[in-house]
Amino acid sequence: MSCFPCSGSSGKAGEEAAAAALSPSPRPAAKAPPDQSNSRRSGSKKEDSVRRGGSIAHGPAKIFTFRELAVSTKNFRRDCLLGEGGFGRVYKGHMENGQVIAVKQLDRSGFQGNREFLVEVLMLSLLHHANLVRLIGYCADGDQRLLVYEYMLLGSLENHLHDRPPNKEPLDWNTRIRIAFGAAKGLEYLHDKANPPVIYRDFKPSNILLGEDYYPKLSDFGLAKLGPVGDKTHVSTRVMGTYGYCAPEYAMTGQLTVKSDVYSFGVVFLELISGRRAIDHTQPDGEANLVAWARPMFRDRTRFCQIVDPLLQGRYPQRGLYQALAVTAMCLLEHAASRPLIKDVVSALGFLDKHPYDPNAPRRKDSKTCPSTPRAKAHRRTTSVPDAQHAADSLNWNAVDLRRKKIIGGGEFEQDHSEGCGSGSSSGRNECLDVPALLALDNGKLFGEADITRKSTVKVDAREKLRADSGKYRRQV
Repeated sequence: MSCFPCSGSSGKAGEEAAAAALSPSPRPAAKAPPDQSNSRRSGSKKEDSVRRGGSIAHGPAKIFTFRELAVSTKNFRRDCLLGEGGFGRVYKGHMENGQVIAVKQLDRSGFQGNREFLVEVLMLSLLHHANLVRLIGYCADGDQRLLVYEYMLLGSLENHLHDRPPNKEPLDWNTRIRIAFGAAKGLEYLHDKANPPVIYRDFKPSNILLGEDYYPKLSDFGLAKLGPVGDKTHVSTRVMGTYGYCAPEYAMTGQLTVKSDVYSFGVVFLELISGRRAIDHTQPDGEANLVAWARPMFRDRTRFCQIVDPLLQGRYPQRGLYQALAVTAMCLLEHAASRPLIKDVVSALGFLDKHPYDPNAPRRKDSKTCPSTPRAKAHRRTTSVPDAQHAADSLNWNAVDLRRKKIIGGGEFEQDHSEGCGSGSSSGRNECLDVPALLALDNGKLFGEADITRKSTVKVDAREKLRADSGKYRRQV
């Protein structure tokens, strides 16, 4: 075939030639991010690094014969079937050396074909990161097209979130945050570390594979596109992807940017929080589209718990929920330019991951969960969180330290001073998105212009009362 040579030596040469065209500047061999070894709380560091893919050498993809893969999967027997997607079926296999692999076989009557096959081989041969699935090799014998990956023990996120067996426990809050954090780091590598940047274009739960301890890795790069370079703001392409996850501007115009991936991430993060599918026609009228259903509730903190997955049974941190929904709302902004960069999302989720939910921790006196009493309803006007989307529109995403008080756009931004949030200087990191400062987590407030005109009062804790007694806050630039 002209697009992908079938013989072993020429196939490798063709792959290297195409790889050189895709990546004019050579990239160093991938290694695990420096913070990986510090993020683990237990177990052998060496074993953990290998499990995550951090210390596995990434050489060129190996070329397999069809016979080798047929033997490893017991001639593609049904009891070896792991799943099925747009590319084809995925089988579990065992190599002669004992290595467990996942073999994806192209469905020749499916929607994806040789072009997607070639793109995936090239992308995963060039891109190496702990949160990207590792391509071991491929097969291009005759008209057969197969991809060989590392085996991911726990399957896809979709299996645990939407297709969970009745006898299996649902994902807890901390695991959901950990999965979102790892998946965001995979996108960050594609957007900010790859050269040129790569737009994933198919971010959804079925493409997030889970290893031991629910460690996430992105898979299925058949729809990935090289992002804009130089003075270009976007790449134009035919609309591809999955309904419910495509960014609105991409679906309407075909103009693709890295912010399209950010929108898709927001949809998946909302799925993690709510336990609902992006599109679910079994839901009541008006609730089939997850984003359209949840968007009005972003405006009222008293309704936040209506979004949360009932299977969590209230086992989540109140503050963490507010922060997570703030990130979600900003990722789902309709205007691409207003959405955060994925590196800012990673910073925010890193904060949540470092402050996990502790079921034994005493509940805050001022925490409220969906108040329905007359007294609670009377306070709704002063306790509701302003529209998170409006907050994102006026937020300066490039601010070095959002913990200072600033005038942003037409409204004022009052920071949360609760302990444990850590400034950029103390953590040694420039956290462009300080989510605890976005919402009134300690009964501070993110003021809009109308709020300033009304001068509506907000309940404050003892520390804020002391500050209020000493004088009004002065905004500083």
